[in-house]
Amino acid sequence: MSFPAVRMRRLRRTQALRDMLDQNTLNPSHLIYPIFVEENISQSVSISSLPGYVRLPLAKVAAEGKAALAQGCKSVFLFGIPAKKDEEGVSSYAKDGIVQNAIREIKNVCGAELVIIGDVCLCEYMSHGHCGIVRDNEVLNDPTLELLGKIAVSYAEAGVDVVAPSAMMDGQVAAVREALDEAGYDQIPIMAYSAKYASSFYGPFREAAGSSPKFGDRKNYQMNQGNQREALREIELDIAEGADMIMVKPALAYLDIIALAKANFNIPIVAYNVSGEYSMVKAAAENAWIDEKSVVREILVGMKRAGADLIVTYHAKDIKSWLN
Repeated sequence: MSFPAVRMRRLRRTQALRDMLDQNTLNPSHLIYPIFVEENISQSVSISSLPGYVRLPLAKVAAEGKAALAQGCKSVFLFGIPAKKDEEGVSSYAKDGIVQNAIREIKNVCGAELVIIGDVCLCEYMSHGHCGIVRDNEVLNDPTLELLGKIAVSYAEAGVDVVAPSAMMDGQVAAVREALDEAGYDQIPIMAYSAKYASSFYGPFREAAGSSPKFGDRKNYQMNQGNQREALREIELDIAEGADMIMVKPALAYLDIIALAKANFNIPIVAYNVSGEYSMVKAAAENAWIDEKSVVREILVGMKRAGADLIVTYHAKDIKSWLN
């Protein structure tokens, strides 16, 4: 049957009908809120390329976690900026490191209500800004794996709920899983950055985290922008190595990858609505070129529609009030 017997608009006539039949509801509990915490500051520091965002001192991180929880977010994602960087990333796995201390601070205030995710990488802690051990300007895969395992265990000791290896080293999920299991943390899940592309959208994050590479780029370990099949292979390998969730990063320009992941794998899919995507919306909104609330809702629903179960987004804390 077709028009006039079938009239699709019948089910769109009222807001109540549209709400009832909404196929992809945006809920703050499905959003993950990134937090930057810096070791050597006592006051919050604005991040120029991430309007409205700051680097927090340790003393304020628990209150930020509590504020996110009050806005309906069930999870925060911690990124640390240490007081000291070196070529071995020692601060990344120190028992009193900035992320480790932030985990404890948030847990003391928020308890089990808030899921804390720790980013397992080295770029913020390395003087050269790359995601692993470097020798002769080459990022070495296998020596880096041991450090990633140490970071994950140190987070688990501090009380983290989820670890997220993001260095894009081959075998990183297996290395982290083995290190956690051997240390008695076999119940800590892994959210793997599986399809992480070499993207131009990461610029504001690198300012926020102080993690820009001092030489070269990350194209020899992050993915080629044009590759779909490679993403599926990366995801398949990470699942085989023990990933409990997988991530596609960035999200907005890679909705096809999210959809392919959803169609091919029966595992929670996380989309990372990255810093450059956030900053573009903020810049356009500040110039009154778009309605920020409507555009953000549309973008995030698009990611849900593509297949994302969870979304890491810098908009997370605003969504509850915007939806209301």
